[in-house]
Amino acid sequence: MNRKKDTRFYCFLFLMAAAILFILPVNSIAKEKKIRLSYSIFFPPSHAQCKAGEAWAKEIEKRSNGQVEITVYPGGTLTKAPQVYDGVVNGISDIGMSCFAYTRGRFPLLEGLDLPVGYPDGKTATKIATAITKEFNPKEVQDTKVLYIHAHGPGVLHTKKKPVQQLTDLKGLKIRSTGLSAKIVKTLGALPVAMPQGDTYEALQKGTVDGTIGPIEVLKGWKQGEVIKYSTDLPGIGYTTSMFVVMNKRKWQALPDNLKKIFTDVSSEWVAVQGQAWDDADAAGRAYTLEKGNKIYTLSEAESAKWQAKVKPILDDYIKKTTSKGLPGDKVVAKIKEMLN
Repeated sequence: MNRKKDTRFYCFLFLMAAAILFILPVNSIAKEKKIRLSYSIFFPPSHAQCKAGEAWAKEIEKRSNGQVEITVYPGGTLTKAPQVYDGVVNGISDIGMSCFAYTRGRFPLLEGLDLPVGYPDGKTATKIATAITKEFNPKEVQDTKVLYIHAHGPGVLHTKKKPVQQLTDLKGLKIRSTGLSAKIVKTLGALPVAMPQGDTYEALQKGTVDGTIGPIEVLKGWKQGEVIKYSTDLPGIGYTTSMFVVMNKRKWQALPDNLKKIFTDVSSEWVAVQGQAWDDADAAGRAYTLEKGNKIYTLSEAESAKWQAKVKPILDDYIKKTTSKGLPGDKVVAKIKEMLN
């Protein structure tokens, strides 16, 4: 009889324990598990885009009630700009922000985002870049989880000693550029010098290059207004440089659904935040360079038409190369132009 009583007693204890575990909220268990992630950003900590990335990370932490903790490594301290994407793929960092253009040929379809199609501002470029990447979802980015894309305002030409107001002014000038912008520079008649933004100030200062091409925000964001004298707006061929925010796929897949939703929601909101940050930075860069006494020129309509005609083969070449590989480059260009109109 005692053995039967003991058995019933232990069964009772087991059932009670099971009942307690069953009624405990799942979240109360999951909440105890802290998820710590690393975020590699190539921008320096003082840059508006680094600050926007840090604000994104803080918002994720806030909405997860501290369950997610993201440590940001700015200025390429964890992975250098060209290595950020593969660093995420290989788990050196869990999240990364850098430019597609820094690894030429690695993203053949998304190179189309940077084409000189006349982007008017950063908010528009960011919206288009994110929409195109989401719609086409090319194989080249499927080894990570793409959170969102952002892109700077129209590229501007900046020179140290010689103002540029017509095509002939470019001949023989060494211009820092990267990715597709290097092709633009070469097509326009200058000599492209491949270089990330982090090395540009010193190259301009030492005279290694005669100028650089990039959004006007670099004059303040990267202090390049200290080492150039002239800028030329290029409205007809406004190109951009698109930048990814991606997450290691294994880390993404390991997240519970409620946290995935937080990442997705915040990233969707940050398309507008990051785009506005680009436009604000462009305005600050323009004001900064003028305060320094530097000059800003704008191409005349007639001259701008010449530049547009000059770069048209770049668009044609992109379409030809991508379609020959079975990639929908023609549809990407058509969609970008549709969204610009």
